[in-house]
Amino acid sequence: MRIGIVVNPDAGLGGRLGFKGSDGRAKEAREAGANDRSGPRMNECLEHLLHILNTGLNRSNLTIQFVGWEGRMGSVWLPKSMNDSDFEAVGHTPQSTTAEETTHLVKQLVEANVDAILYAGGDGTTRDIVLALDSLQTEEEKTPLVGVPGGVKMHSGCFATTPKAAAEVVLSFGLGDLQCAITEVMDLDEEVYQQGEWRVRMYGEAWTPSSPRYMQGAKEQVERESEEDTLEGLAKHVDMLIEEDENLMVIWGSGGTLQRMGKHVDKSLTLLGIDISIGSTLHNDLNEQGLIEHISNHVDNEGNELPRLLLLSPMGGQGFLIGRGNLQLSPAVLRLVGMENILGVATPAKLLGLDSLRIDTGDGSLDEQFKEKRFIKVLQGFRTTRLLRIAE
Repeated sequence: MRIGIVVNPDAGLGGRLGFKGSDGRAKEAREAGANDRSGPRMNECLEHLLHILNTGLNRSNLTIQFVGWEGRMGSVWLPKSMNDSDFEAVGHTPQSTTAEETTHLVKQLVEANVDAILYAGGDGTTRDIVLALDSLQTEEEKTPLVGVPGGVKMHSGCFATTPKAAAEVVLSFGLGDLQCAITEVMDLDEEVYQQGEWRVRMYGEAWTPSSPRYMQGAKEQVERESEEDTLEGLAKHVDMLIEEDENLMVIWGSGGTLQRMGKHVDKSLTLLGIDISIGSTLHNDLNEQGLIEHISNHVDNEGNELPRLLLLSPMGGQGFLIGRGNLQLSPAVLRLVGMENILGVATPAKLLGLDSLRIDTGDGSLDEQFKEKRFIKVLQGFRTTRLLRIAE
């Protein structure tokens, strides 16, 4: 099987810095100390793929020939254990990596007759690849896509839930265990967002191996105006917690549910950012470092930790609580908060489509700790909570 490799080396750079995307801001992010995200996650995926190719899971002794560019859009992220002969170079990454370069690479991969494209990036990368394929192929011959989640926001259904899950999908697809299905390519409507509204638009369709377990599906807009009373009840519950303990630090996760809750308690929360409130004091749109500083300093005169509560609303249709659109909540931040201080918040419409919550912190050992916890408490109404299982 021939697998095309595409890495957007700039994707996800601004996540921990609190950027709402990395398009056009890669240089700024790197100067601010951002580390590569998409490339290392492609490496994690390929490491796991090489591992499972050499286990009993590979019952047909499938072999894979990887095809791509030399450099940061491809070969730099290959596992050191990979044989040189397993990678076929069809070009070299230029100094500047833009959407045009992605289009050119995709064209070369199609000409090289790859069976599928494994890519690392975010929704912008997905759009670029799909637009390139649309201009090169008919619907009947469309090359399947498997996305390694490496961006700031990933609303499209092409993405696997984690880098290792992407490897599992590639192997299962190669063995013929997964059939391809059409999924939506989604992205944030930037024009509407500039007006203060978070709306996800559909920009196209793509073929991708169908796996409810390993593929995340596309984000759905599930909030309804009729749920305003429920949102008011959720907000009142949190407000009572604040009234009961004046030292309680509330860390407000991103998204429309929490922002609308904030309006009911007179807090102007950012839509795509992470905010902190302590009593009447509000700190808006904090990046990773800002979160670490505020949480670390939330102690009494003896240096003992004061109470903190992280509110997170799962992404509709996907069930991600951590790892999609809230990269500011890095493993370091989450460890400072403490798992026992995380509370999910979901309206009935969201809960109808969720039987578990997905966690992708970017740290394998921390992900395992969440899985060992097994359940997370979710607030679904005034003084009403339920336990939702953490997906394996």
